[in-house]
Amino acid sequence: MSKEMLEAFATLEETKGIKQEVIVEAIEAALVAAYKKNYNQATNVVVKFDERKGDFRLMTEKVVVEEVHDDRLEISLKDALAINRAYELGDTIRFEVAPKNFGRIAAQTAKQVIMQHLREAERNQIISEYSKYEDELITGTVERRDNRFVYVKIGNVEAVMPRNDQMPNEIYNPQDQIRVLVTHVGSDSKGAQITVSRTAPDMVKRLFEQEVPEIFDGTVEIISIAREAGDRTKIAVKSNDPNIDPVGTCVGQRGTRVQNVVNELDGENIDIVNYEQDPSDFIANALNPAEVIAVQFSDEADEKSALVIVPDYQLSLAIGKKGQNVRLAARLTGYKIDIRPESEVEFVDEVNDNTEESTDSVSNEKQSGTDHEDQLSDIQETKQNLEINEHIDNE
Repeated sequence: MSKEMLEAFATLEETKGIKQEVIVEAIEAALVAAYKKNYNQATNVVVKFDERKGDFRLMTEKVVVEEVHDDRLEISLKDALAINRAYELGDTIRFEVAPKNFGRIAAQTAKQVIMQHLREAERNQIISEYSKYEDELITGTVERRDNRFVYVKIGNVEAVMPRNDQMPNEIYNPQDQIRVLVTHVGSDSKGAQITVSRTAPDMVKRLFEQEVPEIFDGTVEIISIAREAGDRTKIAVKSNDPNIDPVGTCVGQRGTRVQNVVNELDGENIDIVNYEQDPSDFIANALNPAEVIAVQFSDEADEKSALVIVPDYQLSLAIGKKGQNVRLAARLTGYKIDIRPESEVEFVDEVNDNTEESTDSVSNEKQSGTDHEDQLSDIQETKQNLEINEHIDNE
């Protein structure tokens, strides 16, 4: 049995990558637990592995005392000296034990504990090995898929790609080689779990880091990314070198750099814009390719919202198909964006101007010395006239 056990240790270390000492510790703990459980013993039991013989030895420990009160835990000095004249009071002596039927009972109980320890050791090893790849790109092989996940083989482990991390326009077939972003390395009741994604915004960031050396070395910096995977992504970049154009650097000569990223993402459109510290300029850039006339911000200190004015013929372009352009621009900048056509804003300004004129008229009437009731009557009459004029203008 010793030879078979040593061979099993070698196989587990080779196939599972679990060191022999980890397996030995698991078995030792299992045998101690099995002995205490099946023989109702609370004695000091230890198990040691004999590397030379490849066997485990089950032993109980007894303390040398003058007078024995519990013979399961203690041994008299007289009996200890009979074993070895060198023993003294307080010494611990180990006695090898081999209870009847212990081998069969212990094997059944120990197997469960051993497997638990092995799963835990394997889980910890996987987490330790793959945690360094978290938030990094890695290449894997599609193994299979079901209604919830695509299972991707990465090295010796199987990662999962949930449905919301799968590109809507991609079909994953067994043996397909795909690049994914490792988004989470952890564990659950079933063991270690690695989650990967092809829809995460950081995947686009990592792809550009690979394609654009200036991003990798920090000369050009990606400030923010807004992505609707499989369709369109907006990226805001800035240069830390005044002599380098960040957008042109990311696009590359004849668009080769950005095209490589587009190809990896199965044709996903990518808009690259300049980041600006001035929010007005940044929002205008984010709405590219639409032309922006002006940007007005909310007076509320705790509300990041902006009114963006665009030419009438650019309204649809600014909003985008199903609102996608303005939606991505809002995510990119962190502002809630309301887009209005130029004609609508001019009409609003005209009404505001008329209202200001009526207010000035009321103020002059207040200064004329009329009484309070006459002032209220004049204000109401002015508002009615203004509403009539607006109605006529609209017609």
